[in-house]
Amino acid sequence: MKFNVEQFRAWEHKKVTLLGMSGVGKSYLSTMLRDGANWFHYSGDYRIGTRYLDEHILDMIKQQAMKVPFLKDLLRNDWIYIRNNIKVHDLGPVLSYVGKLGNPELGGVELADFIKRQAHYRDAEIATMYDVPEFIDKAQNIYGYPHFVNDVGGSLCELDEPGVIESLAEHTMILYIQVTNEEEENKLISRAVSAPKPLYYREQFLTEHLAIYLIENGLDFAAEMNPDDFARWVFPRLFHSRIPRYEEIAKQGYTVTSEEVSQVKNESDFLALLEKAIERQG
Repeated sequence: MKFNVEQFRAWEHKKVTLLGMSGVGKSYLSTMLRDGANWFHYSGDYRIGTRYLDEHILDMIKQQAMKVPFLKDLLRNDWIYIRNNIKVHDLGPVLSYVGKLGNPELGGVELADFIKRQAHYRDAEIATMYDVPEFIDKAQNIYGYPHFVNDVGGSLCELDEPGVIESLAEHTMILYIQVTNEEEENKLISRAVSAPKPLYYREQFLTEHLAIYLIENGLDFAAEMNPDDFARWVFPRLFHSRIPRYEEIAKQGYTVTSEEVSQVKNESDFLALLEKAIERQG
């Protein structure tokens, strides 16, 4: 959706998709708006974990539990049950399922299984984004929220799925949060490495960079890698590969900087920032 400032102010039910790297402020803005009671917060990662990866996550847990004789008997006799307790600000179950590529003895996931889980994660994110129009309707007509904010995962730009971005642009105003200086980039990279979120890698990106890493480290197989070391090595490269992809999507919306977002303290500040972005582009 595109507007001039007057049209934006007259837009009765505002619907915004926040786009950008993990850590740029998407969840900060979403939480702030939700706490103000006028905005429905649609968390893409939460929807992925509770709806589209829920069964995969539970199967993974049950597979491990069945290795323990005591738990095996309890599960097979339906004397206990396991549930996925994901939270909006704690994506632990999704992170555990997606995992890190590398040596299983060091907590990693073998390559074939990792690729399978990546495919599940991609399918889940695509389905989650296609659910946005339905949840816009639910937010207004069931829960009574006048406005809607879509807090998408950092890997949206990786999906390469025809129709996803077009659907978001049709139903929401896309706001890209851009990182504009090297210091901010380094902070985001450091934060992502120390407190990782579930990551999706395009197959071509993963194939190319896995081959480079193995050569640089004198390894023959992904199962020999230290999963944490590979994650630290690959994330800065993933970060920079995503920038042009985000910028292409941003052409269908508006752009603000992470520094501008850090100055937003309430809903009024947020709306003023959106108007500023519209004026700047117009």
